[in-house]
Amino acid sequence: MTLTLPGFDDTRLPGADGVELAAAVGGSGTPVVLMHGFPQTRLMWRHVAERLAEEHTVICPDLRGYGASDKPEATGPDVYAKRTMAADVVALAAALGHERFALVGHDRGALVAFRAGLDHPETVTHLGILDVVPTPDMWNVLHGVPAAVGYHLFLMAQPPGLPETMIANSADAFFGSFLDAWAADPVAMPEEVRAEYLRASGAAVTSIVADYRASAGIDVAHDQADLDAGSQLAMPVTVIQQDWGAQLGFDAAGVWKAWAPDLEHRLTRAGHFMAEEAPDEIAAAIRDLLAR
Repeated sequence: MTLTLPGFDDTRLPGADGVELAAAVGGSGTPVVLMHGFPQTRLMWRHVAERLAEEHTVICPDLRGYGASDKPEATGPDVYAKRTMAADVVALAAALGHERFALVGHDRGALVAFRAGLDHPETVTHLGILDVVPTPDMWNVLHGVPAAVGYHLFLMAQPPGLPETMIANSADAFFGSFLDAWAADPVAMPEEVRAEYLRASGAAVTSIVADYRASAGIDVAHDQADLDAGSQLAMPVTVIQQDWGAQLGFDAAGVWKAWAPDLEHRLTRAGHFMAEEAPDEIAAAIRDLLAR
């Protein structure tokens, strides 16, 4: 049985292009949309969402291609482009009556949030980014042996066929390796939650690979066009990251400052799954963002 967010209502809402997204909705007040990362589902927000719901309407969707949301066939590069996935989120919020909302994303969800902030500045009031850099910058900082930490990015960038077959043939081992390697506090991810992530990811191999493949093609093109045009994020932005700059040899805060003039950049001692490992820290950072 699919695990749920305690105290939240599960629903299905329209995204873009006829796609439906599964979402958990709870609380009351000004809206905040929380978008999950890889290899997870909306369940990753269970602790943070509970805290924010004391003051806000909190909306936690599964991204297209993940969890219980629709998984359309990747008939073209735009199906899983972050621009399309950002349109999903805008449509989903509008279906709930929210024309403006704050947006926080982790990992893959953060890349969607970033694109939504650029494409829909009149809609996204505040932007929170957890543990990524923008797609062109990501590829630019992966050099030499340290880039091995991102081997999955290169694997899923390959043409359709081999990546899907390799991953599907060892899905639990593949997805589980990231849950193990990226967690600083494994206790923060109980066995039943880990099992749910593995179940959901194993059922979505083709769409997950399509999402990553888009980030080696169309997403780079979209982001680079904005960078070349001098486009920036117009809203207050908070970025929370592990110290990837020190590990990979780049200025993480400087990378983000080029995109976000109104930036607060924070480092965390939590692991990649920071919303589960340090929910008080993350919820407090989101509250600080919303107060700006």
